[in-house]
Amino acid sequence: MKVLVAGASGALGTPLTQALIAGGHEVLGLARSPESMDHLTSLGVHPILANVMDRDDLLRAVSGVQADAVIHALTALKKTPLRHQDMSATDALHDVGTTNLLAAARKVGAHRFVAESMTMGYGYGDWGAQIMTEDCPFAPAGSSSQLERHVAGFRSLERQIWEATREGWIEGVSLRYGAFYAPGSLVPILALLRRRSLPLPNGGRAVTSWIYLEDAATATVAALERGRAGEAYNIVDDEPVRNKGFFAFLCQQAHLPEPFTLPAWMMRPLAPYATDFFATSMHVSNAKAARDLGWRPVVAPTYRQGIAQALEALKEQNNVKSSDKGTQRSLPPASR
Repeated sequence: MKVLVAGASGALGTPLTQALIAGGHEVLGLARSPESMDHLTSLGVHPILANVMDRDDLLRAVSGVQADAVIHALTALKKTPLRHQDMSATDALHDVGTTNLLAAARKVGAHRFVAESMTMGYGYGDWGAQIMTEDCPFAPAGSSSQLERHVAGFRSLERQIWEATREGWIEGVSLRYGAFYAPGSLVPILALLRRRSLPLPNGGRAVTSWIYLEDAATATVAALERGRAGEAYNIVDDEPVRNKGFFAFLCQQAHLPEPFTLPAWMMRPLAPYATDFFATSMHVSNAKAARDLGWRPVVAPTYRQGIAQALEALKEQNNVKSSDKGTQRSLPPASR
């Protein structure tokens, strides 16, 4: 298939484009900057310069382009979101960005549309021992006004692709990913932990379902090829884990002191979004994705394999950088 990927140079987009190309697909990637264009070219992607949030600019950019499918993998998270306003641009991409990408999908003649959603769309809060499946209500109203902004983005994204699917001109699929992590995304988290700047809410009972980015990428390819129109799939690993357990294991493996905890009322003024995120507890099932898509998390079936793999990758990257510096120091001075 010829696939137009929005967010092709992002955290998910990079391993996704690599997985698509490895699977024999041709990839067109939307980019917002010349630097992103260069990165996509290096990956073997045909880059298209466009601003997804500007409908006219996007439609001009894809004029004359043909694609079989569109993948919406856009976020605007440059760092770990601590405050609610850190999510604003991503919320807008879920809402307006989806509207514009659906218009682009119609323009390029696509018949498939795969969108990046998230398990947090089930709603922030403590879901106790309930197993969250795709049959659970998604993006329910009733959250606080700040949390409603985030949930409303997920609600708008899925509402739009289901409406387009019912109209019959495209086959929409929503992927509700768990919390992403990978070597690159752990770097700022490790920096916060090293500075003792990432507290967790007291209690330690909240459970999160995570997904390693490379496994998320293979799930996306599986959904593109085998996902059923009008269906959502939870994309998480096999073992939900208490947040305290995840970060304790990360710190142990990275030889850092365990993160400290604070009462939520003390943490909230410093990091209100992170407080709500880390206080949310849900056990999410990936059984439907395994059954319908034939997908399983292979790189990191659990957080233990994922953390070990990510830290090993970071170690190798650091060794390469150190080796490169040593090589540069050993080079003779250039002749004049």
